[in-house]
Amino acid sequence: MEPGLAGRLIDAGTMARLTDLAEIQPALVVDDFTTPEAAAALRDAEVIVSSWGCPQLDEAVLAAAPNLRAVIHAAGSVKHHVTDACWERGIAVTSAAWANALPVAEFTVAAVLFSNKQVLRLRDGYREHRADYHRQAAFDGIGNYRRTVGIIGASRIGRRVLDLLRPYDLDLLLHDPYTAADEAAALGARSVGLDELCSTADVVSIHAPELPETRHLIDGRRLALMRDGATLVNTARGSLVDQDALTAELVAGRLDAVLDVTSPDVLPAGSPLYDLPNVLLTPHVAGSLGGELHRMAAAAADELARYTEGLPFAHPVRPEEVHRTA
Repeated sequence: MEPGLAGRLIDAGTMARLTDLAEIQPALVVDDFTTPEAAAALRDAEVIVSSWGCPQLDEAVLAAAPNLRAVIHAAGSVKHHVTDACWERGIAVTSAAWANALPVAEFTVAAVLFSNKQVLRLRDGYREHRADYHRQAAFDGIGNYRRTVGIIGASRIGRRVLDLLRPYDLDLLLHDPYTAADEAAALGARSVGLDELCSTADVVSIHAPELPETRHLIDGRRLALMRDGATLVNTARGSLVDQDALTAELVAGRLDAVLDVTSPDVLPAGSPLYDLPNVLLTPHVAGSLGGELHRMAAAAADELARYTEGLPFAHPVRPEEVHRTA
């Protein structure tokens, strides 16, 4: 994992639990499998507990780890380090993606509710007037009652967002090519085509995986379908949106946006999005931060406990599903 991450990811209680389960010591945390220390550990390793920044588990690494049976990932996607060689060898893989999905969903729900309440515009208006600004006539059409929210992608995060939005008086739409209408209904949403979702929703929130076929899923044409004053929320990946087309819409002031991810990941210093009043721009922080990291480490410890007891993983990653996930 990334240098220094272990100390932030694993609190004292979880580290003690991991140590009891598998004699794991902080000194064995590595970010390079080619070092003598890592090579010595790999010779006997049966389980690798990984996180962000883990090097690829390719054929060379697996050859140096003849006893490896499982990879427990204390983070989200395993695409960056679990290779085809792992699947071919039959290594069991699990991920704490479900745990990392929780704060992303919470961030999204906050974004949806604040967006429908037009919080950014109200803040700026109050700042400008610096006087009594609470006049109902100025807020016509604002609020969350009977507003329409469109969710793109019935991923872990998308499903959690739908679940958290259920108590509100909202019309929930869902677009996902792998989710049937009856399943969408069970999630509390109405299944619709992507164009209908974009043209109907007051808030459009993206939760689809980053795949070749999802690049620029929200392109200039679909942005143009969105209602004047609608909000685009993106906590997924920047590549899913045509950044140039979105920037043009935001500069024009026709749409609002809550963007935790962009393309590129860090926008150039001269990007207008940093200063636009209709944009809430954050640096990819919707996922686990601070104490939320400990949830993922605890999830990894739970999976390691199941492994030592001979039980199947509670949250397995299956090779046939990887191409459809983030």
